[in-house]
Amino acid sequence: MNGQNRKDVRPGLEVNIILKKDQRTGEKTRGIVKDLLTNSSFHPHGIKVRLEDGQIGRVCEILS
Repeated sequence: MNGQNRKDVRPGLEVNIILKKDQRTGEKTRGIVKDLLTNSSFHPHGIKVRLEDGQIGRVCEILS
C-alpha cells in the first residue's frame, strides 16, 4: 500500500516516510506511526504522520 488513503494508515503501523528535507532525493525513513496529521481522507503525496521518534513526513509505503 502506498499511504495515500487515510483509512489505510493508523497508529502502530510500521511505515516508510519521506521527510520534508528528503523530498528532492526521495530518501525514505522507517518508523512506527504515532499520530496522523492529515485530516483529509486522501492525499496524492501521502498522508502526513508523526513517527514515535518525533519525525514528521508523508507516508510512501506501508510495511506492516
